[in-house]
Amino acid sequence: MATKRKKVFVKLRCATCKDTNYFTRKSKTLTSEGKKLDLKKFCASCRKHVKHAESKK
Repeated sequence: MATKRKKVFVKLRCATCKDTNYFTRKSKTLTSEGKKLDLKKFCASCRKHVKHAESKK
């Protein structure tokens, strides 16, 4: 039977307004390497596409 790897739960925070807009999961291999997630997503309060970075829990 295949083993399931659990993914880490992370919050994505807007770089301009500092509002937490998105919640997602990240693989444990990225976590162990120390890499942070950084995506360009839509922010409802800024009303435009801006960079969202992983924030602390």
